Amino acid sequence: MRIDIISCVPALFDSPFGHSILKRAIQKGLVEIHVHDLRDFSNHKQKSIDDYSFGGGAGMVMAIEPIANCIRHLQTSINYDAIIYMTPDGATLNQSMANSLSLFQNIIVLCGHYKGVDERVRQKFITHEISIGDYVLSGGELAAAVLCDSLIRLIPGVLSDETSALTDSFQDNLLAPPVYTRPSIWEEMEVPAVLLSGHELNIEQWRLEQSIERTKVRRPDIYNKWKESSE
Repeated sequence: MRIDIISCVPALFDSPFGHSILKRAIQKGLVEIHVHDLRDFSNHKQKSIDDYSFGGGAGMVMAIEPIANCIRHLQTSINYDAIIYMTPDGATLNQSMANSLSLFQNIIVLCGHYKGVDERVRQKFITHEISIGDYVLSGGELAAAVLCDSLIRLIPGVLSDETSALTDSFQDNLLAPPVYTRPSIWEEMEVPAVLLSGHELNIEQWRLEQSIERTKVRRPDIYNKWKESSE
């Protein structure tokens, strides 16, 4: 997978992609990350990328030309499966969406800033508009990093145990069950005996029951989806 990120503040991506699982995925050649400074595509002498909003009002708007210049430059050599705009009014990212997007080969992610992008950018170029929650960030970079993490970890070979991603919360509309490690007794709190039994069928049944109960209590919205799909 190749991900091209268009940003006003490209340095914000140094840390997310410079450590842990994402760093190893890049080093293995399983994913390519290319971060592009939007100012490099500005036609203005001052490299400005924003302008005043028609009709007045507080806040600046990201201009069309730098974004169009960058996207068209990238499209000259690559056919992209998706051009994603990170925006608070987009569809909320969930596991099903991450699963689908992880199958793409080439993606552009545009990070919003200020009061957002000129609406014509969204109409002309954007194929997917994604939010990571009902709140506003200073820019789309952190949201883009979250999106990329959710996709990259699903690529075969990224996780040392490929079954790990399949048992994550939300993969089957259930939250993950409780997990435990050594010691088996800590401050008089014991690990459930079934997990120490070595009986795989009983363990799997316990985990399923725990997932169902935890989802029912904590996330009744997705519990109802699971219940409908299992009937």
